[in-house]
Amino acid sequence: MDILLEGIMAITWQEIVMILIGVFLIYIAIKKEYEPMLLLPIGFGAILTNIPMSSAIGNGGFLTILYETGIKTELFPIFIFIAVGAMIDFSPLLKQPVMLFFGAAAQFGIFAAMFLAASTGKFSLQESAAIGIIGAADGPTSIYVANRFAKDYFAPISVAAYSYMALVPFIQPPVIRMLTTKKERKIRMQADYKKQVSKKVLIAFPILITIIAGIIAPISVGLIGALMFGNLIRECGVLSRLSESAQKELANLTTLFLGITIGSTMTAEAFLAPTTLLIMGIGLLAFVFDTAGGVLFAKFVNLFLKNKINPMIGAAGISAFPMSARIVQRMAHKEDPQNFILMQAVGANVAGQIGSIIAGAILLSLLS
Repeated sequence: MDILLEGIMAITWQEIVMILIGVFLIYIAIKKEYEPMLLLPIGFGAILTNIPMSSAIGNGGFLTILYETGIKTELFPIFIFIAVGAMIDFSPLLKQPVMLFFGAAAQFGIFAAMFLAASTGKFSLQESAAIGIIGAADGPTSIYVANRFAKDYFAPISVAAYSYMALVPFIQPPVIRMLTTKKERKIRMQADYKKQVSKKVLIAFPILITIIAGIIAPISVGLIGALMFGNLIRECGVLSRLSESAQKELANLTTLFLGITIGSTMTAEAFLAPTTLLIMGIGLLAFVFDTAGGVLFAKFVNLFLKNKINPMIGAAGISAFPMSARIVQRMAHKEDPQNFILMQAVGANVAGQIGSIIAGAILLSLLS
């Protein structure tokens, strides 16, 4: 009888709180449909790891095995990038290469959040960089950097990265409205939908980006190389089955394992601390700074252009693909039902995917 009551007697209020947090994540994943593919496994993983004497963690526990083989070795983020690369169509970006600048400008939040975290005096420069990467709006990059620079804060950084990605539809619109006028949000941009990108260019692009980025920042080869390898599988035209497998089976299985493994790091000791709230707050500001940086850059560029750019395009430069592009188009359509800027927004959004990886690689190179 004592054995049956052992778990009840051992549970602490901190573990109860973490179990309730796990239940809440499951609730919003199902009821609100906020990134359900990630938040539901994360929530369930948090429940499993906070049950006293859980056999899911520790020596022989399957969650510990997944963490050791998938997170510590950085395999899960790499697999995710291969899958994402197979999903991305870079042609909107190649039709309008100028959007690369918006993908770069929208990474401002990473560095702003990094310096903000460092200024608190609670985190080292490397830990601050890992916190700043939350602003990449790119979960795998956040995991990759946190695993190298901030193992003690891995749980709040990874959970913040994925949670705020789910909340992008609520974070971005108020910032965009605050920084733009109604007239600016109505700006129409002409897109040449008939313009085609040749197959040769689509094949050459991932190869060239990998070589250029790798030479500039060799530490980026793991991330950018995986992303571009997935894209090359998509565009080469001779590996359709592998491309479909990367987009479906690989993406689904890795997301499943990644989510529940992240949840397993949400122990009461690691998560219920004042620094967790601080990290979550700075992470939120990173998303705000990203959006503001992209919008303000577009407004600055407009000072020198005859044909103005809709400044909302700058907000789509974050890596939350394709969610951010859809948000921008929805806002433009609300102001003017005849305004279609989705193609430009997707171009900036795709550029943000590359920009976030490069930003992460730069920090890894400078601070390793």
